[in-house]
Amino acid sequence: MNDLRYIQELLGHNSSKTTEIYTHMFKNAIDKIRHPIDDFFE
Repeated sequence: MNDLRYIQELLGHNSSKTTEIYTHMFKNAIDKIRHPIDDFFE
């Protein structure tokens, strides 16, 4: 699953266009999103 699709599901958006608006507005915050499994592999 690509990052945009993952974020779209997290936010509960039906439209990827809505998610694109949010990701554009909050790019810095999105870069810090980590999946809990990421800690397992570090």
